[in-house]
Amino acid sequence: MSILEDLYYGKWYPSERTKPKNPELELVHQKISASMETLKARLSEQDYKLVEELSDLHDVLISILSASDYISGYKAGALTIMEIIDVKII
Repeated sequence: MSILEDLYYGKWYPSERTKPKNPELELVHQKISASMETLKARLSEQDYKLVEELSDLHDVLISILSASDYISGYKAGALTIMEIIDVKII
């Protein structure tokens, strides 16, 4: 099946196919997890829930920004292709 068919049938999910190969990603993830565990041990339950809410809101923010960046990149790619096609036609 082609990418156009996958798009049509709703089988193409670029965000699910992204698998960053940056080794720093795992290290940062481990540091975040360790910090959250430390905060959980040190803070009251109420204060820790506030930290979790903040973390959840940050995740939403990152998701919104990532989607916006993806859309901008897709548009830039399409504009690039349009310019290339115009160059070949002339």
